[in-house]
Amino acid sequence: MSAIRLLVLGDVRLRGRAHGYQVRNDLEFWGAHQWSAAKPGSIYHALKQLAKQGMLLAHDIAPSTVGGPPRTEYEITEAGEAEFFRLLRHALTATQEKQELLTSAVGFLVDLPRDEAIALLKERVAALESWRDEVTRNWTPEGGTPDEWGYIGEIMKLWVHTADSDAAWARALISRLEGGAFVMAGEGERDLSVLTDRQPR
Repeated sequence: MSAIRLLVLGDVRLRGRAHGYQVRNDLEFWGAHQWSAAKPGSIYHALKQLAKQGMLLAHDIAPSTVGGPPRTEYEITEAGEAEFFRLLRHALTATQEKQELLTSAVGFLVDLPRDEAIALLKERVAALESWRDEVTRNWTPEGGTPDEWGYIGEIMKLWVHTADSDAAWARALISRLEGGAFVMAGEGERDLSVLTDRQPR
């Protein structure tokens, strides 16, 4: 599952219409070039591929006054909207994906209704608890303690620790959402200060 698809679709959706340079700037402002594969070349490639797949609609607008080819602006289509929410929901519940996918999804969490976001995170916690139970019940060597299993024990401890910390993070976020944190979809205006050209001066 590709984090860059989620990031690009989410950013274009947030802007309404955006050209590649704006998308690139936003993703760099979010630090996505540090924690994901969202490098300039892959961002422009994703925009073109998503347009080719019908997820984005490409508009050629007038070239700049200093010359050069027409700039392409993109807007999300109905199919792109459906794909964005499919990726977002998957990322919040999937526990075997790369961390960059979950990181991307958290940035768009407020695009979901509060009840749905809470339900998806509870689904994540249940999957992590199930995985932890499987590791400790079925995958651990017979007899002894993890410290006596050598490097295999270290692998088991890593998996259990990762499941526990991920679940603790998700439970804390659920608690904040249940307490009214953030303005979620349907509750008011979307915060656009996350966009590079909407920063307070």
